[in-house]
Amino acid sequence: MAKKRFHDSLWKPVGRAISDYHMIQEGDRIAAGISGGKDSLTLLYALSEIRKFSPVKFDLYAITVDLGYDVSLDPIRDFCREINVNWSQVHTQIGPIVFDYRKEPNPCSLCSKMRNGALHMAAQQMGCNKVALAHNLDDAIETFFLCLFYERRIKTFQPVSYLSRRNLMLIRPLIYVHEKTVTNFALFFKLPVVENPCPANHHTERDEMKKVISFLEKKFPGVRERILTALKNAQPNHLWK
Repeated sequence: MAKKRFHDSLWKPVGRAISDYHMIQEGDRIAAGISGGKDSLTLLYALSEIRKFSPVKFDLYAITVDLGYDVSLDPIRDFCREINVNWSQVHTQIGPIVFDYRKEPNPCSLCSKMRNGALHMAAQQMGCNKVALAHNLDDAIETFFLCLFYERRIKTFQPVSYLSRRNLMLIRPLIYVHEKTVTNFALFFKLPVVENPCPANHHTERDEMKKVISFLEKKFPGVRERILTALKNAQPNHLWK
């Protein structure tokens, strides 16, 4: 009964995204990037449930890139055990490098590149052919506005993209799911969210875009879906990064 509560807002959009973009095939080895936030834990839970009932058989793993902060990741480890997913922790010093050593004025870009590099390398070493990322509908629109306002580009990320240097496919099964749905899902299922230790948390350009989009949604209800549909219907490849 509990899962039916989120049928139309989470399970159905996830299934539609997987189907629309052929995200999962027989025999895939999928590594989910798990930060410990609500989005990545929701992604992992959803994929673990799909794995149980899908006629398409695939293996699922979880990878957490430790940024070098003194934060316990035991809740993530225990949650992965509970849902029967193998979990790996990648130790790094990305946080201290970005904030203490380099003192980056705009830390998010470098941190993201280093974190993604560590995640992709770990997935490749584990023999995975795909990496699942927890970007949702709001993330796609925020990225579009970030590129438009700060980089003078009309771009956002693809639901599915290929990393030729790593021979990895990136998939984003939550691409049709609202962030509000993810928040409610994580609360309802009591997912073990780990507090984000990043010093820049809640003080980023992305947070500013959240405010802009929230304003637009109040002014024009349903604008999120219309923007995503416009991006989806835009055929030229230059609209995607």
